[in-house]
Amino acid sequence: MIVKMSKYAFMVYHKEYDAFLKELRNLGVLHVKEINSIRDNADLQTLLAERKRLTQAIRFCEGVNKHSGRALAPAGNTKKEEGLRLEEQLEALQEKKHKLLTAKAGLEKDIAYMELWGDFDFKNIRLLKEAGYELTFFSCPTSHYEPKWNEEYNAFLVNNVQSVTYFVTVTKVGTSIEIDAERAKMPSKGLSELQSDYDRLGASIKALEKETEEFSAQHYAALVEADRQVQDEFNYRNVWAQTDHEAEDRLMVLEGFVPTEEAPVLEAGLEQKGYYFQQLAIEEEENVPIKLRNNAFSRLFEPITRMFSLPNYTEFDPTPFFAPFFMLFFGLCFGDGGYGLLVILACAYFKRKASRQVKDYLSLFQYFGLAALIVGTCTGSFFGIALASVPALVAVKDYFVSSDNLMTFSIIIGLVQIVFGKTVAALKTMEQKGTKYGIAPMAWVFVIVALLCALGLPMLNVQLPEVVKNVCFGITGAGLLVAFFYNSPGKNIFLNFGTGLWNTYNMASGLLGDTLSYIRLFAIGLTGSILGGVFNSLAIDMTEGMNIFLRIIVMLLILVAGHAINFGLCTISSLVHPLRLIFVEYYKNAEFEGGGKDYRPFKKA
Repeated sequence: MIVKMSKYAFMVYHKEYDAFLKELRNLGVLHVKEINSIRDNADLQTLLAERKRLTQAIRFCEGVNKHSGRALAPAGNTKKEEGLRLEEQLEALQEKKHKLLTAKAGLEKDIAYMELWGDFDFKNIRLLKEAGYELTFFSCPTSHYEPKWNEEYNAFLVNNVQSVTYFVTVTKVGTSIEIDAERAKMPSKGLSELQSDYDRLGASIKALEKETEEFSAQHYAALVEADRQVQDEFNYRNVWAQTDHEAEDRLMVLEGFVPTEEAPVLEAGLEQKGYYFQQLAIEEEENVPIKLRNNAFSRLFEPITRMFSLPNYTEFDPTPFFAPFFMLFFGLCFGDGGYGLLVILACAYFKRKASRQVKDYLSLFQYFGLAALIVGTCTGSFFGIALASVPALVAVKDYFVSSDNLMTFSIIIGLVQIVFGKTVAALKTMEQKGTKYGIAPMAWVFVIVALLCALGLPMLNVQLPEVVKNVCFGITGAGLLVAFFYNSPGKNIFLNFGTGLWNTYNMASGLLGDTLSYIRLFAIGLTGSILGGVFNSLAIDMTEGMNIFLRIIVMLLILVAGHAINFGLCTISSLVHPLRLIFVEYYKNAEFEGGGKDYRPFKKA
């Protein structure tokens, strides 16, 4: 659900404004209304840039500390300036390492090239030149090499690698060499010298990495503290930027939003200090901050809601409405009970040492695994094994859901969610505009449900009494009358009729297309279970005839690799396609608007 908000305005004398803001920050419940863009404020942009630098440094140190395992030093009384100076030092260490790694890559390239020519001393080449002879290095395709160069230019073959010939010529200084070959660009040092430089460079990189580890462990907490100070300074200055200056800058006016349940705390705190405030009515189309509150189950799905967009203040929180569907869709797409059990156990293991935020995600995946375990077991797939073909389960094989029944179930659950979405849309219209404006959308819901009962249930071999059918057709007729002649309350009847015809076309075509989209639940789940069975068959068939010990090893390799690939593909598809069904099909039928802004109270970091 969306927490109800109250809007307040504050008027404070300019000399008391700093003290007022500090009190407001200590209360920590007011979301300041933004009236000016922070992009136009140079000071705020500078603070954002500083925060970005510090955040990058903190993340870098986190990675280094996790790898090194060193004990972290306490932050102490680190000031912002000190934190920024530490960030510059860390950046200098990173830049130095980057240069060393670049030089190392260059040396590796030179060494690899010099290995083609062999190890020699360039001093001997210079001595040869002083004696009047010049050594020139060439390379060319082996098919282009001509033996006459041996006599004309004293050519000597050095190496032949991958159809490329490397050779040198020994000629008197100043001799013009005209041959169809490319002059080699040689390093300035020999192979031994290059290898020595490479070893020294490797030692320097290790020493720098050790220095970086020590720096990260010593100053990580200080960087975090500096980042908090920059964040506090940004929040404080941002409130100043969103303040109106009235009466020749003597009166400061600020507006903001507070969760209604926490408004008494704000009022009591400000009244005690003698500050003036007034509660205001929230205007239509005003961008009210959104704070979500759901039960323990639905709260786990809030990251999925935020992934698309928060709802706006005038509509319903979609999280509790789509959470059970998303869990079911994941189970249908995963399609294997064994994989679901594996997800549950793996998440339970990692939850032991995970942080609170990570634990929430792991709990979410445990629910997903539970859905996969239930659906996969019901459809008779467990690590790719068809349970219906297991001799021990032959007595209950008729109770497993067949592929035909699974496709039918996918269509039915799709229709249920679509109708549910349209019901939510009708209720939202009643809430936003008034009851009369939601009557026609709700009438369409009754029409769809009545037709599904009268015409759809017989297709599933569910026969209804004639009386019930007649009642359904009666509901359909009454609903169509409302949908055709009361879709725009207060407007001309002919205009309503024309709008009703257009809505009928959209309803029929949209309902068909949206319902067919849910067949993917059946197709993807069936693919995963079949692919798991294929890997099981490969492990058995490909190892037939092998020695028993070798066969066990090869079978395990095939099974582990195959099921790992299938598990990864199932995980990806089981997340992507339910997201698509929620964000496209359900959100469209529920007429989700979105565009909400997260509730961020003004308080200390």
